[in-house]
Amino acid sequence: MESKLNRLVVLGAGESGAGAAYLAQQRGYEVFVSDFGAIADNYKKQLQDWNIRFEENQHTEEEILKAVEVIKSPGIPDKAPIVKKLKEKGTPVISEIEFAGRYTKAKIVGITGSNGKTTTASLTYHILKNAGLNVGLAGNIGKSFAYQVATEKFDHYVLELSSFMLDDMYQFKVDIGVLLNITPDHLDRYDYKMENYAASKFRITQNQTAADYFIYCADDPETIEGMRTREFKAQQLPFSIKKKTIPGAYLDNENIIINTLKEHFEMSINDLALQGKHNLYNSMASGIVAKVLELRNETMRESMGSFRNIEHRLEFVAKISGITFINDSKATNVNSTWYALESMTSDVVLILGGVDKGNDYNMLKGLVKQKVKAIVCLGKDNRRIHDAFEDDVDIIVNTFSAQEAAQVAYHLAKKGDTVLLSPACASFDLFKNYEDRGRQFKQAVKEL
Repeated sequence: MESKLNRLVVLGAGESGAGAAYLAQQRGYEVFVSDFGAIADNYKKQLQDWNIRFEENQHTEEEILKAVEVIKSPGIPDKAPIVKKLKEKGTPVISEIEFAGRYTKAKIVGITGSNGKTTTASLTYHILKNAGLNVGLAGNIGKSFAYQVATEKFDHYVLELSSFMLDDMYQFKVDIGVLLNITPDHLDRYDYKMENYAASKFRITQNQTAADYFIYCADDPETIEGMRTREFKAQQLPFSIKKKTIPGAYLDNENIIINTLKEHFEMSINDLALQGKHNLYNSMASGIVAKVLELRNETMRESMGSFRNIEHRLEFVAKISGITFINDSKATNVNSTWYALESMTSDVVLILGGVDKGNDYNMLKGLVKQKVKAIVCLGKDNRRIHDAFEDDVDIIVNTFSAQEAAQVAYHLAKKGDTVLLSPACASFDLFKNYEDRGRQFKQAVKEL
C-alpha cells in the first residue's frame, strides 16, 4: 500500500503551481497537480517533462482529499468548493510562497500594497543586483519563488506579494517588509470589507522579530489606521513626502533623504529614473531597503537613476509629431489610472475602458477636469464612462480596437500632448489580457 504521509496536491497549474510541484517533487513528495481549467501548453509540457501527474478541467475529489497538504494558487478563492472541503477536513492549504520559504535560508524582502508593488519590487531588485548581491526576484513577478528555490542558490530574494498570496502564509516571515499603501481593490474576495483586505496586507509583518524591518507609508490613511490597533516587533521605518520622518525617508526641498540608525543617503528627485509623485514613494521604499542592507550610496544613486520601468506600466512607446504615447495597460483599476494621470505634466488624451469591475470613477473627476482634453473609450460597453465624465470632457469617442483607439487619439492630440492608454478596467472584452492590450496598442502606435 502506498504511503499517504507525503502526498502533496497542487491546485492550479500556472507559474506558481508548476514551480511548487517541481520543488515538492525534488524534496521527495509524491505530487499531484489539479487545475479546474485548461493548463497552458508550456506548463503542461513542464509537468510532463518532470513526470508529475496532473489533471485539467476538473478536480478529482478522492485524489485531492488524500493529500497531507495542499498548495493553492493565489487566484483560487477560499469560497471554491474544493477548498471548503479541504478546510472542513482540516487539511492545511498554503501558498507556494509559504511552501518554498521552508527550503531557503535566503534573506527575504517582501513588498506589498494595492499600487506600485511591481515597480517597487523591480526597482529594489535592480538596486540590489547592481550592488553585487546574489539576488532573485519572484512572487507576483518573473519565475516562481518555488522554482527558483529548487534551481538557484540566491542569498537574497525580492518578493512581490499580493494580498491573496499573504492570505495563505502562516509560518513564513520576511526579514524586510514593505507596505506601500492600502486602497480599495479586490474587495469582492474580502466580503466587501476594507478591514478584511487591510488585515491581509498587514500579514506582511507576521512572525517578524526585533531583528527585522517594517517599511511603510506614513502618508497613507488606511495604513496608519490599521497600525493603531496592531503591535509590531520589527523596527519601523516610515516614508513620507509630507513630513520629516527620522529614521525613515522624507522629502527635503528637491531631495530624498533616507536615514536608518546607521546609514544616511540623499539624492535629488530630478535625478530619479521614476518621475511622478507616486513614484517618489516607490523610490523611497526601495531606497530604505537598500540602506537597511547597507549598500553603498554611489551604487544606489546610479541604480535609482538608470532604472527602466516594466512593460505596460507607464511605459514610453514613441513620440510622433511632438505627441508622446504612453502604454499603461497594466492599470486595470481606477486607482492605477489615478496614479498615471497624477504623474502627467501635459494635456492628456486618455484611452479608458474594458471590463468594468463596478468602478467608482469619482476619484478621477478632479484630475480629468484638470488634465484630460478628450477621452477615447476602448471597450464593448462604454456607457458608464460617458455617464461619469460627460460634464468634465468635451469629447468622448467610442472605439473597438487598439488600432482604432490609437488613430482616433492621435487625431485628437496636438503637439506637446500625451496620449495615455490607462484603461482603469480589465481587458477581457476585446483582448486576451492586459499584456495583449498593451502590445496591440504599441503595434498600432508604430503603424501611425
